[in-house]
Amino acid sequence: MKAILTYILLLASALSFAQKADADPFVCPPCDNDCDKLTFDKAGNCPHCGMELIQKSKLPKKKMTICFYLQDGVEVLDFAGPMEVFSYAGAKIFTVSKTKTPIKSQGILKVTPDYDITDAPPFDILAVFGGNSGNASEDPEVINWIKARKPTTQYYFSVCTGAFILGKAGLLDNLTVTTFHESIDRLQKAVPSAKVLPDTRFVDNGTIITTAGISAGIDGALHLVEKLGGKESAKRVARYMEYDKWVPEQGLIVNSRP
Repeated sequence: MKAILTYILLLASALSFAQKADADPFVCPPCDNDCDKLTFDKAGNCPHCGMELIQKSKLPKKKMTICFYLQDGVEVLDFAGPMEVFSYAGAKIFTVSKTKTPIKSQGILKVTPDYDITDAPPFDILAVFGGNSGNASEDPEVINWIKARKPTTQYYFSVCTGAFILGKAGLLDNLTVTTFHESIDRLQKAVPSAKVLPDTRFVDNGTIITTAGISAGIDGALHLVEKLGGKESAKRVARYMEYDKWVPEQGLIVNSRP
């Protein structure tokens, strides 16, 4: 009788494990391709896009929507680096400029914005970038648009001199921030109440993350992915990008608010 009970318990345990495995399949992190709809029974890499598979239960509870505001003359890597990071992390990304007229990044790469400031849909995160950032920071219509979206914006993210755009909108007042190394003093004069740090890859104030120049935007974006989706999520993205320069400790976390 004891042997029969033991067998029944083992069988029940095995069935329970199988049910859990079936209920939590491996999936491709959302990349807006057809493979987003596929499920797999074991770990590995997606045979279609190459992304590392994860268990469905570990997907972010909410797919974050990120607005990339791009001005004419924007620095290519300022926005392209974070765009790669957020895209591989499964965020929904769209571009906005003052108008839908195509802009040129560094006078080379032509970009047609998805929306302008009159018809841009709601977003969770606003990302702004350097490269002719005065085009946006000195434009009252753009700054008023950023201010008007404040009630529905959860996070702000700037790369390089994109910090001047946030500063003009009054978002950096009394905060510790950073920017492109050649613009530290200029940002300090533009936002006197802020503490502008040199030699810091990124600064996280809870809802506002500023980063240093160009490549530092990748570090800041990975930090935001880690903040919202966990360290494993950020490490997975960094591995896929073959970005082995990510050193989280080079940033400063002032406020760890999720």
